[in-house]
Amino acid sequence: MSKKRHKPEEIVAKLRQVEVLTAQGRPVAEAIRSIGVTEVTY
Repeated sequence: MSKKRHKPEEIVAKLRQVEVLTAQGRPVAEAIRSIGVTEVTY
C-alpha cells in the first residue's frame, strides 16, 4: 500500500484552511480533523 503524496500547493491550501477555521473560533484539533489530517501529521 503506497502513501499519497500531496503537492505543495495542496499542503499550503490545507494549512490556510486550518488558519481560517481557527480564526473563526474552532479548536485547532477540530479544524485539523475537518481537513482530513491527523494531529500528529499536522
